[in-house]
Amino acid sequence: MAHYRASESKREQFRRYLEKSGVLDTITSVLVALYEESDKPTNAMDFIKLHLGAAAAEPADAEALRMELADLQQKCNLLMEENKELKNRLMQYEPSVEEGAAE
Repeated sequence: MAHYRASESKREQFRRYLEKSGVLDTITSVLVALYEESDKPTNAMDFIKLHLGAAAAEPADAEALRMELADLQQKCNLLMEENKELKNRLMQYEPSVEEGAAE
């Protein structure tokens, strides 16, 4: 009987471990997504693998892509400001449409 309680205690510890680490929530959400799928996939295992993979860590180059995105956004903003400034300077040298029509 003591052996039964010891294994039950280990099970409870393992269950708490899975709960703390978020494994139970992740598996539950994947199973709920499969349940709520209107067109059930032919291979449920592939569905689960795909959705568990989506919950996995980001690819190694994700940080590099984030940094490149920030750099490109900054360059875009600078170019937009330069474009606006050049348009304003151009307006100083070109007569407006109304002035050209009056001549």
